[in-house]
Amino acid sequence: MTKQADFKRRVRARMAKTGESYAVARRRLLGEQPAFDGDRMAAALHISNGDATDLAGTGLARRIVFWRDVLHEGPVPAVGREELRRVRAEFLAGAHADDRGERMLLERDAAVVANRGGEYVLWFEADLYDQLQIVEILALLAELGVAAEAVTLICIGEHPGIARFGGLGELRAEQLRELPATRACARLSPAALELATRAWAAFRAPTPEGLPGIAAVRSGELRFLGEAFERLSREYPSTRDGLSLTERRVLAAAAQEGTAGEVFVRAAAREARPYLGDTSCFAIMDRLAGVPYPLLDLRPGGGPVGRGTVVRLTAVGARVLAGEEDHVRINGVDRWIGGVCLSGREVRWRWDEGREALTT
Repeated sequence: MTKQADFKRRVRARMAKTGESYAVARRRLLGEQPAFDGDRMAAALHISNGDATDLAGTGLARRIVFWRDVLHEGPVPAVGREELRRVRAEFLAGAHADDRGERMLLERDAAVVANRGGEYVLWFEADLYDQLQIVEILALLAELGVAAEAVTLICIGEHPGIARFGGLGELRAEQLRELPATRACARLSPAALELATRAWAAFRAPTPEGLPGIAAVRSGELRFLGEAFERLSREYPSTRDGLSLTERRVLAAAAQEGTAGEVFVRAAAREARPYLGDTSCFAIMDRLAGVPYPLLDLRPGGGPVGRGTVVRLTAVGARVLAGEEDHVRINGVDRWIGGVCLSGREVRWRWDEGREALTT
């Protein structure tokens, strides 16, 4: 006990001297080596979810690719990569999510392919947005024949000192620089690439039978994947009210009249791991207001929803939220979840609230 207390004091003394986190200072004192040395880290191709993450400032990454795609929104069918780029670019432009077009996706993919003889470092988070990007990237690397040991994943769902961790973009460069020396960093195994490939195929399949199997997975390497696929499954219309979980949270947030920006903040606060950006949330508000029996009233109407748009729950919206009406049966549905197209007033696949499972 005395030796342990003495070691903890040494760790804290090192932290005070170097500014390192407890985990990193402990590893340094124990003589443990990070998964990568500096030269190999610098030579690798680094991939992350967006340029809010200051990878360049860490000094660890010379080449960086950002995976800009909101995969949980819009069609992601099981087609070849060229056709998929076209489909995604068309959706992103139409949803005002990204106007850089197919060229941006092509350049991103080309950088990954060109590095196939080298190493890859993936910097991501635990939420649904990131987990879908991870499985797409890993499935592509597996398709290219990249060896699993050439792939290092840095993935976190929390960070010391941040009560409600929102993402890598919240961390300073020096905090990011510490992550490769922690348990958040791991070289992947062939089993991890195989699991990611199965998850990517299940997500893009025309029916969702494969989602429960991935949601039930507990992987030490892809440790947030099962949780993310369970959250994805809850985007199917509920047997209770015909709403996805996100739609229900948006309606509940709009029960207190406010601006679209305020409704977005309230809805996002209900998520265990916030993954939805404001643009995507505003598109959901627009969709719920534009149906035959509107669930939301927008002021001013007739234009795209912005942060200042006033959002109010309608009487129909209140009845749906209370489970007295079924949104799909009165308004129909027209949306994609991965490779599944939901259309019409009678949809085959629903999320059963009582069983907490997808059902037909």
